[in-house]
Amino acid sequence: MDSSQVLGLFVYGIVGIFVFGTILSGFFQVRTAEAVIVQRMGKFLRVATAGINFKLPWLDQIAARIDLRVQQLSLDVETKTKDNVFVKIPVSVQYHVLPDRVYEAFYKLASPNQQISSYVFNMILGHVPKMNLDDAFLQQADIAVAIKDGLSDVMKTYGYAIDQALVTDIQPDEKVKAAMNEINAAQREQVAASARGETEKILKVKQAEAEALSKALQGEGIANQRKAIIEGLKVSVESFSAAVEGTTPKDVMMLVLVTQYLDTMKDIGAQDKSNTIFVSHSPGALGELFQQMQDAIMIGQKGAAASAATGH
Repeated sequence: MDSSQVLGLFVYGIVGIFVFGTILSGFFQVRTAEAVIVQRMGKFLRVATAGINFKLPWLDQIAARIDLRVQQLSLDVETKTKDNVFVKIPVSVQYHVLPDRVYEAFYKLASPNQQISSYVFNMILGHVPKMNLDDAFLQQADIAVAIKDGLSDVMKTYGYAIDQALVTDIQPDEKVKAAMNEINAAQREQVAASARGETEKILKVKQAEAEALSKALQGEGIANQRKAIIEGLKVSVESFSAAVEGTTPKDVMMLVLVTQYLDTMKDIGAQDKSNTIFVSHSPGALGELFQQMQDAIMIGQKGAAASAATGH
């Protein structure tokens, strides 16, 4: 084999390797949950799906790899409420590219994140300034639903599906938070004070009822005691008058009064810490005391008779 033949074999070998390498370069891999945009000479050709795919070397190019998994865009939107409170609203939007709308997702929309951000800002600035701060807290879920519904209609045109739009929090200024906490603390203290007042009121009412009942029972006891004393005196007077001839009820009452007087003086003297008292201690003084009691009874009887006569 001469040198020209060797050179020819070498050239054929080089050409064969080049052709084989070129053919191998046409194969490419697409991962699961991914789509590949294939263009031919700068023009859209097809969407390659997961697995091994082939494109014509030199003519076909991979323009982009599109991720079909769910993605999340987090935003912080600053605005103010109807009652002029500035708030920061964190919003999270979860979205993915529709497998059958990959063409639209790549060619119709240059920046999906910017488009979604603009729409979220527009939606929040159109809703929150119409609400008071308390209403904004209460309607977080409604705001999220409005964002999701609006975004879904807009982004579907560009091949994107909106899975969730979450309003995760509403963050007022720190001074506003402190004021709100003070208001809540004052309201809770007011409720607690009202409850304590009601409790004290109930206790006082129950205590007054108990005192009234105690006094009523005490009065009944005193009345029964006096009634028993009167009944006992009556029996004693009648028995003494029957046993001692010539005695009158007046004499018996005088004797009872003297006995009670002496017993009282005895009890006072028997106490260790008795106070000193000064009373008239002559027999005449005892008679005067009895006479005063008798006169009071007679005056009361005359008054009752006069009232009965006049009809009052």
